[in-house]
Amino acid sequence: MIGQPLDRIDGPLKVTGQAIYAYEHWEPGQPLYGVIVGATVGKGRITRIDTDSAEHAPGVRMVMTHRNAPEQGARDESVPMEYWRAQPVLTSPDIHYHGEPVALVVAETLEQARAAAALVHVEYAAGRGRFDFAAYEDEAYAPKEANGGFPTDTEVGDFDTGFSTADVRIDQRYTTPYELSMPMELHACLVQPRGEDLIVYVSCQIVDAALASIASTLRIDPARIYIITPFVGGGFGSKLGIHAETILAAIAARALREPVKVALTRQQIFQLVGMRPTSSQRVRLGAGRDGRLVAVAHDVTMATNPDIEFAEQTAATTRSLYAAPHRLTTHRLTPLDLPRGADVRAPGEAPGLLAVESAMDELADALGIDPVELRIRNEPAVDPESGVPFSDRHLVECLREGARRFGWEHRPTTPASMREGRWLVGYGMAAAIRKHFQGQATVRVRLEADGTAVVQTDMTDIGTGTYTILTQVAADGLGLPPERVRIELGRSELPTSWGSGGSWGAANSSTATHRACVAVREKLLVTACGDTGSPLHGLDPAEAVFAEGSVRIGGADEALSEILARNHPDGVQAEGETRFMGDDPNYAAYSIHTYGAHFAEVGVDADTAEIRLRRMLGVFSVGRVLNPKTTRSQLIGGMIWGVGAALQEEAVVDLRSGAFVNRDLAQYLMPVHADIPDVDAVVLDGYDDKANVLGMKGVGELGICGAGPAIANAVFNATGVRVRDFPITLEKVLPGLPLMDT
Repeated sequence: MIGQPLDRIDGPLKVTGQAIYAYEHWEPGQPLYGVIVGATVGKGRITRIDTDSAEHAPGVRMVMTHRNAPEQGARDESVPMEYWRAQPVLTSPDIHYHGEPVALVVAETLEQARAAAALVHVEYAAGRGRFDFAAYEDEAYAPKEANGGFPTDTEVGDFDTGFSTADVRIDQRYTTPYELSMPMELHACLVQPRGEDLIVYVSCQIVDAALASIASTLRIDPARIYIITPFVGGGFGSKLGIHAETILAAIAARALREPVKVALTRQQIFQLVGMRPTSSQRVRLGAGRDGRLVAVAHDVTMATNPDIEFAEQTAATTRSLYAAPHRLTTHRLTPLDLPRGADVRAPGEAPGLLAVESAMDELADALGIDPVELRIRNEPAVDPESGVPFSDRHLVECLREGARRFGWEHRPTTPASMREGRWLVGYGMAAAIRKHFQGQATVRVRLEADGTAVVQTDMTDIGTGTYTILTQVAADGLGLPPERVRIELGRSELPTSWGSGGSWGAANSSTATHRACVAVREKLLVTACGDTGSPLHGLDPAEAVFAEGSVRIGGADEALSEILARNHPDGVQAEGETRFMGDDPNYAAYSIHTYGAHFAEVGVDADTAEIRLRRMLGVFSVGRVLNPKTTRSQLIGGMIWGVGAALQEEAVVDLRSGAFVNRDLAQYLMPVHADIPDVDAVVLDGYDDKANVLGMKGVGELGICGAGPAIANAVFNATGVRVRDFPITLEKVLPGLPLMDT
């Protein structure tokens, strides 16, 4: 079954409404509803809070503020990853950012809670907040390390000397805006108290992180908390950790001894779940007249919350991309009184490639070299900074195959030279690279007495197809048809994993599932080959083939159900594990990444500067593909994210208050169907045996990597206008449009 385009196992449940999401769970008894009240200043202190009217409103059961909230555990910086740390709320009258929770109102109905929340009156002593990134950019500091444990800075050779002696030099600054994940399903939870236990139905990507964070915040035994999240309606990084709605619901449920539901509104998501920080990126490229790079520098300054540091690994993507003897990368942070930064849709690679791949296009234009050829000329033989070999690198093949399929030879070599009626037409391309991560995962596989298999892990399915691919891996591993495999996910009592995120989920859980199946097979073969009543008795287990619900060795075979009936009447089970990459020698000995090449054609209205995507192609190398249908869907989804990053997405800060001005989906623009015409994704055949035993790597975020700059480069090719401040909008293109004959 591995490699087959199996339809989603959970598809029928979702289209018939039978897939139950966090806010839809319903415990016996009418739940109470909580509504969060947020601060209306971006910096300051609460001087007075009047909850009397709210407390006496119809149906209200509780109004919680910093005055009556229980003591909570503090964030512990010694915990390696932010998402496992405590997340206390309502702990003091101090306001750190606009929208920070100042109260929770709990009532018998949602309408009553909303109405009462509007009655909470808060007065503030407003402080002077730092909201303007440009005004404070010069005050940036160097963090201890970048997100994901990447070094803050790297240096190879002598960049200054190499750059100063280069024949052709590009030195440009690119800026990217605040962006948010914006999953369709709002962040929500239902907390059901049962004695001293809490049943938490929550929308989260990592069950173990949610469990640890809630337990440490509430200061209770983790064994008393049960996380349930069988379906997640998108996360894109925003649900890697839990947020205020979960902690507040848990506190309220414990206090009232009744189930409490809390969901963030779409506007609250802009303030309470973390965001991609704005960045200013200086890219310097020095090359010879032949296009070969001699010096590369990528310096990134970005915003961070002063209390919860987040240094997106934006320059890290440059370290393994192109060959050059002289190299420099840096990360710097500017503290601002804004919501904390967080992992958002391909953190690091997505914004970093916007800058670097735009700069490579500028270099190609300055040299008069085809952009595809320029990248091929700078293909490294080994990782340019670590010096270790690549595990499985096929970037050049992606570039060549993409150019062939796209018809790149028809690209206008002179910007603003192709026109179809009122439309200026341009082609653009960019390379894609993303590091492949490996995290801890444990999976239990149980073969029941009737020959059906159950796969259990706390791994989540955030819409990416976990139920489907684990079905395929287990079916292959045990020789069963898919309909005889059942997948159980998203519960904290199941074996622990790193969940979904970082594009590691599929590879981690699939590898662990495969190993569990191997262990189950070994147990079955030991008993069958040692059983005098079995046709397999005395035969070599190394020659065994599991297929169609049976085991075959040479000309002898026996049904799994028969082996189980005689030797394992209660079934047989085993666990498989995937190690953290830091404990796997392959991840030190090899540079393990995924790759791709994006090609885009745009039309730009010659009078209005309206930009329209006409077609887009991505060609990718991701190792072995478990399911080509779900893989293609994820890659196309990522490419569409790239369109949004290039042309639309931008959260705008009100510099007076620190609030996001456009905090709804009417004004925070993302691509819709009308914006996305012909988009296709092609995956090259591959198998990376250094990544894991299945030869597979993550695909979820690769699609966005490089997609944005391909669009940006196409806009330049169409108009001759180079926009370095993303997103590319009408007012940035219009002044530079060439005058056209009428």
